[in-house]
Amino acid sequence: MALGKDYEGQDCSLARALELLGERWTLLIVRDAFYGVRRYSDFRAHLDAPRAVLSERLHRLAESGVLRRIRYSDSPPRDEYILTDAGRELWPVIYRLSRWADRNLPVDGPCRIFRHARDCHHELNDESECPRCGPVPLEDIEILPGPGVNATRTDPVSIALRGPHRLLAPLASADTPA
Repeated sequence: MALGKDYEGQDCSLARALELLGERWTLLIVRDAFYGVRRYSDFRAHLDAPRAVLSERLHRLAESGVLRRIRYSDSPPRDEYILTDAGRELWPVIYRLSRWADRNLPVDGPCRIFRHARDCHHELNDESECPRCGPVPLEDIEILPGPGVNATRTDPVSIALRGPHRLLAPLASADTPA
């Protein structure tokens, strides 16, 4: 029997979430949005997703209210994608899945280290909290490269993430002149 293509008919909240978020590239797009990626060209360069797939996923995430599309150029028409409040609620999912992979699918250590960027600089625990200060606002979480990061990647997002960077802070864009 062939596996169905959707979760229609499932009486389950998780199935509804998977209908939107369970496709291969979707959570990686959301992850990159937390990292500060906002423009199509940067999502494309960092993810290596097929153009049609990336366009469809960005459109669907914007239509569903996870991302907000903001026009930054009329000629040619270009948009940025910024996490909405609903999108920001996905941080614990992204963070915990990443930590789960670090523990259960190790390579050379974590690819990214997350720490409290204000005052104490403690690494976050498995609940994405500072062990000293407790819950941390997303804007106060700093990303640093970990020992498992692929340092050979040359796309603008990978290069920007080789140094400390705050969650949600925009990354320098590949289509923005230096």
